[in-house]
Amino acid sequence: MKTAIKLILIYFLMQILGALTAGPLAILYVYVTTGGLDVVLAQTLSLAPALLLGMVYMTLFLWKAKYLDNDGHLYDPTSASCLLWSLLAGVSAMFLTDVMVSYLTFLPDWMEQTFDVLQSGWLGILCVAVLGPVSEELLFRGAVTKVLLQKYSPALAILLSGLLFGLFHINPAQVVSASLIGFLLAWLYWRTRSVVPGILIHILNNSVSVYLSLNYPEVENFKDLMGTGVLVVGACVALVVFLLALWQVRKLNNNLITERQ
Repeated sequence: MKTAIKLILIYFLMQILGALTAGPLAILYVYVTTGGLDVVLAQTLSLAPALLLGMVYMTLFLWKAKYLDNDGHLYDPTSASCLLWSLLAGVSAMFLTDVMVSYLTFLPDWMEQTFDVLQSGWLGILCVAVLGPVSEELLFRGAVTKVLLQKYSPALAILLSGLLFGLFHINPAQVVSASLIGFLLAWLYWRTRSVVPGILIHILNNSVSVYLSLNYPEVENFKDLMGTGVLVVGACVALVVFLLALWQVRKLNNNLITERQ
């Protein structure tokens, strides 16, 4: 557990390092292009580059510390069937989680303005939709969940991994949904020992969020988009698909789990 928490703290340290790298460069750019020192503009311009640099620094750390060494499974795309059922589990979980969180309207969104800034440019969108998910999966599934599985039972390791993933997001509006999705992603990693299913699900989740935010800014969740009646039917279908997908992934990977025990 200490190692898992240490890795998360190192991630935040790398984000600070990224900000310290990008900040002065943004200030210099603003001064050269405008002839003045507009700190607010510099902060806005540096946000996406700082996020990108922080992810790069963290990935390099994980690689140098040998957390990302390939063990024969880590980057395995798994079988086509397993990958398909994993994606179906992820899509249905995204929908069910959104439905659940849509009723937790009392949770504040501390990061709304930050995401608005990031989504105003192509680099920020790329970081949120693609690069962020890859970086977080390498950290949480490739390192944190792996470490927890070495020390605890699978059930406890998955529970701790999901809770840490939720708390990692800090933002109250994201903590619940991130924890719930985190449980699924940790379980998929345990069943497959691959980060590929998690990366694809994570990219899909964030990409859909970015798309809806950019194209339907007035919509907070699927409930607003679909209406209550359709939402209930969709939730029932999603629950059936989710349970079926978990059963199929479990069945497809039973041999792999047996080999490791």
